[in-house]
Amino acid sequence: MDTCLDMSLAAAYTSHSQRARVVTEDWVERNMYCPRCGSGHLEHLKANRPVADFACPRCGEIFESKAQRGALGRTIADGAYDTMIRRIHESNNPDFLFMAYDLDLGRVKDFLIVPKHFFVDSLIEKRKPLAPTARRAGWTGCSIRLDEVPSWCRIALIRCGLVEDKD
Repeated sequence: MDTCLDMSLAAAYTSHSQRARVVTEDWVERNMYCPRCGSGHLEHLKANRPVADFACPRCGEIFESKAQRGALGRTIADGAYDTMIRRIHESNNPDFLFMAYDLDLGRVKDFLIVPKHFFVDSLIEKRKPLAPTARRAGWTGCSIRLDEVPSWCRIALIRCGLVEDKD
């Protein structure tokens, strides 16, 4: 597993969030294996699938990837609250992949998995709806309360830039 992000992919984008999305999702696709069955890679799913970014081609498990600049903090911003609550209750709910990265250095700092069976409603924090003057007025997002996930439920694959043994 390589901790380098392919920063050349970001050249076509000016938005930090788009640059980060492109390089971090590419990194997962190039480096991540299925922690469920051991398949050597995950396939990137089509864009805009609700709470589903990658799938294992062998066992069919679904993974949601979240990346954050700097360190993984108390919370991680996510999408629509209602969609997230619905997805974690579905029979094919995803395992979560969390990444902390340094875009300036082009490196993955931390990368961990939280298996789907640890995701419960109390980990999903509802944010305030967008103001009436916003382009998407009334839309309500959520944050994932990573600080509420017990440490023994977080499986680190990269810690402080160092790759953990796959076994």
